[in-house]
Amino acid sequence: MAELLLSCQDLGKAFGSAPLFEGLSFGVFEGDHIGLVGPNGSGKTTLLKILAGLEEPSTGTRAARKRLRFGFVAQDPTFDPDHTVEQILRAALKGGTLDPHEVDTNVAIMMGKSGFDDPNVKTGILSGGWKKRLAIACELIREPELLLLDEPTNHLDLEGILWLEDLLPREPEAFVAISHDRYFLESITSRMIELNKAFALGMCDVAGNYSRYLEKKDDLLAGQAAYQDSLRNRVRGELVWLSRKAKARTRKAQARIDEAGRMQSELADLDRRSQKSIVGIDFAATERRTKQLVLAKGLSKSYGGRPIVTNLDLTLSPGLRLGLLGGNGSGKTTLMRLLAGTEKPDAGTIKHADALQIVMFDQHRSRLDPTVSLRQTLGATGDAVIFNGRSVNVVGWAKRFMFRPEQLDTPVSRLSGGEKARVVIAKLMLEPADVLLLDEPTNDLDIPTLEVLEESLLEFPGALVLVTHDRYLLDRVSTQILALDGRGGLTPFADCAQWEDAQGREYVPPPTATAPAPVAASRPSQQPAPQKPSTGKAKKLGYKDQREWDQMEANVLEAEQALEAAQAEVADPAIASDYQALIRANEALTEAQGAVDRLYARWAELEALGAI
Repeated sequence: MAELLLSCQDLGKAFGSAPLFEGLSFGVFEGDHIGLVGPNGSGKTTLLKILAGLEEPSTGTRAARKRLRFGFVAQDPTFDPDHTVEQILRAALKGGTLDPHEVDTNVAIMMGKSGFDDPNVKTGILSGGWKKRLAIACELIREPELLLLDEPTNHLDLEGILWLEDLLPREPEAFVAISHDRYFLESITSRMIELNKAFALGMCDVAGNYSRYLEKKDDLLAGQAAYQDSLRNRVRGELVWLSRKAKARTRKAQARIDEAGRMQSELADLDRRSQKSIVGIDFAATERRTKQLVLAKGLSKSYGGRPIVTNLDLTLSPGLRLGLLGGNGSGKTTLMRLLAGTEKPDAGTIKHADALQIVMFDQHRSRLDPTVSLRQTLGATGDAVIFNGRSVNVVGWAKRFMFRPEQLDTPVSRLSGGEKARVVIAKLMLEPADVLLLDEPTNDLDIPTLEVLEESLLEFPGALVLVTHDRYLLDRVSTQILALDGRGGLTPFADCAQWEDAQGREYVPPPTATAPAPVAASRPSQQPAPQKPSTGKAKKLGYKDQREWDQMEANVLEAEQALEAAQAEVADPAIASDYQALIRANEALTEAQGAVDRLYARWAELEALGAI
């Protein structure tokens, strides 16, 4: 049985009178690969800092195994710009028990794993993605038993994300990673935790990867909804009884009156928890019918002698949704600026349709003035904005993007990254567009907001050019994908998985640390369900392994029968009407599913041993 590394009991954190979260109880075990998700503002980063011991909880307890080695990677790591990569990695090992020779060896190995070719490159010239790689390397070189990562894919390009997907499952003994990248979560996790007040326990804890978590989350919410409906009917009946004349009511037991009050309070709490706040994204489009919005012919552009685009022919038409792929510095943003007309090509022509309206999302959010209030930023002037030809009060417009009225006078500089991204989207929606150019619009957005953004982009009738490291969104939205190789070449691909395969075959290692790093081995875009190994007799197994192999099929059958029984119990209407019983049934179902998964994994291990 896996050893417990860290446990939390009734954990809560409040800032002022408002609790961020409360009543959280869970443990982290050896081998846990945990993805931590939840809406913006649910307290994910705060919880991660409490797990790391960097913050104290307001209530409850956190207990870690004695001498447990932690690693913590922040969202935006910083380094002394004058220090080299080698110096930073050596400093990470300072105070350890390694002798100088071992330090040299460990630094060299970690540089290789992280893709750094030049030990003398200074951190001041590294891109954000390479700084994130260095921050992860600094923690891994200490060999942590529990690694905590806050948005580790932020700033990484797709090649960097693939590198991390390959590295994480092999390196730390256990990790907890906050991420909104759904393909990343699907690839690396063996357990998912969602921090959300919608759940009665304040969280949803599921054994399995991201797709299994979605299934179990739906089951849990459906069970909660069934119990909520049942409770509502019971409360309705009690209210009818309570409304009878006083003489009849006084002859009833006081206990029934107390129970009616308790049920009303419980129902009010469930109603409050089940309320959802969803961003309303709807990009305004013009009624233009022009077939050719942007026409590029023979387009070429270079910087410092390095070609970015070479002899490109491209037509943007209504309904085209073009996704751009490529490493950091490959020229994706430059190509968008060329299409927008804000940058001139070295050769070739770009023709825009008459009176073409282009709206561009800038990944650096240069549209935002940090000194201006949220009210002024959203409404520009006055107390109303014009959306789709009608006036909308700025308070209502702010609520559409999940801002509270009391936030309207807050300077933009005090908003979180996710809030700033929502502000930019709110401003863009006020501008009718023929062409949308979106450069990394997904940074800092939570998964519910990403899902709304996807639907809005799918419904946009104009032309769209999209740069994002969110492969799920790119695959779902794009009708075409173009990959830039950083040397002037552009190659079309059907989807991200095809691009990953091509990168694995064709990649050439970079000469310096500031160039893109080697791509990890390609992987399917979605992990397949566990498959039964073949039942052929295993060979070269030890006595104990052979006995385990011989009994494996019977053990799997027994575990699957237990899983079916647990599924039937969750679906039982009698269980659905008893909330506490429903929670216990869901926990039993999670344990039964985990037992089946472990048996299949062990079966595959034994088969592999027999094939050696």
